[in-house]
Amino acid sequence: MTYAHGLVIGKFYPPHAGHHHLIDTAAAACARVSVVVAASGVESVPLPLRTAWLRETHRQPHVEIFPAVDDAEIDYESDEIWSAHVAAFRAGLAMRSGLGVRVPPVDAVFSSEAYGPELAERFSAVHVPVDTPRDRFPVSGTAVRGDPVANWEFLAPPVRAHLARRVVVTGAESTGTTTLARALADHYASRGGVWAATRWVPEYGRTFTEEKLAAARRAHSPGSGDPSPWLDDLVWEPADFRRIAEHHAALEDAAARSGSPLLVCDTDAFATAVWHERYLGGPAPAVEAVHERVAHHLWILTSPEDIPFEQDGWRDGESIRSWMSRRFQEELERRHLPHIIVTGPHEHRLAAAVEATDALLTEGWTFGNPPTP
Repeated sequence: MTYAHGLVIGKFYPPHAGHHHLIDTAAAACARVSVVVAASGVESVPLPLRTAWLRETHRQPHVEIFPAVDDAEIDYESDEIWSAHVAAFRAGLAMRSGLGVRVPPVDAVFSSEAYGPELAERFSAVHVPVDTPRDRFPVSGTAVRGDPVANWEFLAPPVRAHLARRVVVTGAESTGTTTLARALADHYASRGGVWAATRWVPEYGRTFTEEKLAAARRAHSPGSGDPSPWLDDLVWEPADFRRIAEHHAALEDAAARSGSPLLVCDTDAFATAVWHERYLGGPAPAVEAVHERVAHHLWILTSPEDIPFEQDGWRDGESIRSWMSRRFQEELERRHLPHIIVTGPHEHRLAAAVEATDALLTEGWTFGNPPTP
């Protein structure tokens, strides 16, 4: 290794391929690398989240990621302000020594920024410039915040999962939710480019029900004289709905990590909470916790209007379908969740869903402005 202790400092707001190249370059040249994530309170991506993203992406054993709060203004001509920044960076590094671990002095600062040489001098270290003209990775945090879609290829999976706009298609049974969810994802994938990776996440609740019924039948004794269990014989518990919500959320995150800026979801934890009410007659705190944790941005409610009820052997009756549809609408309105209701034939529903989704994507992403010189 060329250096004993390399230092990388940045906002990583959000992290992108240029940042990862910078850290990997330092890791290849140093016995130890400290990465300080310096965040300001006015920025909208939480410091712990940025830190977690980098720790997930950079698992080299000799690379450590340190969070640091840096609310000093930006003025590269002010020695006082420079000192405030460096003090914040050193406070982040002190986390390691605070655990009783001796941290060697920094002997190299790796940077792609014009202020790199000054930063290195203040750590009494050499400056190692890395792709300063951004030829290898023509991207910056400013560019990503301004247009995540145009810079999607430069984002790591956990950042994509966080930024992806999630549209939920939900509704009562036999109202065309799965058909519409699949068609909506296909519509965007057909646009090509970054959208070609648009995916949809099937409903997990039905799969869980099938597995629950299969388990009940395996436990059934053929010699008991009782008929084999069917849906009405299943006993539902709050833990079942929690597992459904958590597993579906995990499927969403996995899909969002490798998908486009849009993820289409066939149901979500919000819908699971309504189904909990249907079967158990009360609220579902554990399911609501999943709903609060996973961000969704638009709900498309499929109306039973103009769609004949089809009993496939797994569904409740048509009267329950009407009640469930009303409950979905009432809850969407009560919670002030952004939503539309689609009616009519499939082509009309798809057109309305595309229009609402396009409007969501046109709104773009909002980031708090970081301090600037």
